[in-house]
Amino acid sequence: MEFYNDLKLGVLGGGQLGRMLIQAAMNYNVSIFVLDPDVNAPCKEFSSEFHHGSLNNFDTVYNFGKKVDVLTIEIENVNTDALEKLESEGVKVYPQASVIRLIQDKGLQKEFYKERGIPTAEFFLLDNKEELHDFESFFPAVQKLRKEGYDGRGVFKIKSKGDIEGGFNKPSVLEKLIDFEKEISVIVARNASGEVRTYPTVELDFHPEKNLVEYLFSPAQLSEKLEQEAQELAAKVAKEIDIIGLLAVEMFVTKDGGILVNEIAPRTHNSGHHSIEANITSQFEQHLRSVLNLPLGATDIKTNAVMVNLLGEPGHDGAAKYVGLDEVLATDGVGLHLYGKKFTRPFRKMGHITVVDKDMEEAKRKARFVKNKLKVIS
Repeated sequence: MEFYNDLKLGVLGGGQLGRMLIQAAMNYNVSIFVLDPDVNAPCKEFSSEFHHGSLNNFDTVYNFGKKVDVLTIEIENVNTDALEKLESEGVKVYPQASVIRLIQDKGLQKEFYKERGIPTAEFFLLDNKEELHDFESFFPAVQKLRKEGYDGRGVFKIKSKGDIEGGFNKPSVLEKLIDFEKEISVIVARNASGEVRTYPTVELDFHPEKNLVEYLFSPAQLSEKLEQEAQELAAKVAKEIDIIGLLAVEMFVTKDGGILVNEIAPRTHNSGHHSIEANITSQFEQHLRSVLNLPLGATDIKTNAVMVNLLGEPGHDGAAKYVGLDEVLATDGVGLHLYGKKFTRPFRKMGHITVVDKDMEEAKRKARFVKNKLKVIS
């Protein structure tokens, strides 16, 4: 597409992902228009235009999209009917409405993998909780809501029939619980010209209860063979789904050395935050390049990195306060990113810290220090 000064990029969602996208867009003279249901969204003070409204209302999304040259997302839970109408009228919507509609439904995702020969955990599609009784021999398993699950919500582990009562009584996916060696992620970028670039694989360490990433390690400690397989598999998913934009492909490394695709997200992602400090091109700049059909940037690693999510402390709900910041910022190699959220609550994502160091073990040590020292309280 023709690139010109003051191009208007619309973003559905005004959270931290949009905020970091704005920071990258400033270098491109791109004006960012934001729509978000939160009147105090992190993007409000930094966008060229902030619109307060529902992401699920057809008219709100449609009328917002008519104001911009290109429309993108920072969250999947948006009105795809409005996006399809905008596309039919010539608005460039990236990722495309069809891609977002597919990814909004984990059941459709899993069927897509199966149809396209993409390795994934064995699964069944359920309509209600009662059907769980038909699959007792399939346990242990993970039940995932087909729609509206996000940031660890909508996921329930079922180890035995005694857990069924706590399951979801809505359409869901029942997946075999994988005894994995590692959880990894690859960010893929693809533009309208068909150029594809992948980021080196990262390793993820999740909170045991909340299913949120606590630590990210870049690069992942993988054999050369597994690294190549992860890169190729992520690129295959992006091409098969025909996405324009960024795609995060989360995967399991199994105990027998295989790789299974777990879930995908059609946007900038928590597993790419480290790229701001640690890679030649950040995921946020790469997303801009992708949706504006510019040449994609180099993704090479500049240094080892560990990313730590800064979460609201349990038992704290109210105006946010940050404890331990001085000690953390006095540590060499620390990059601070606060998300501008005025209020904290337990396990809410309030920011992240990226620690860079030429020695990975030293980066991990510093990251543990950051995790223990910096707290978000009310």
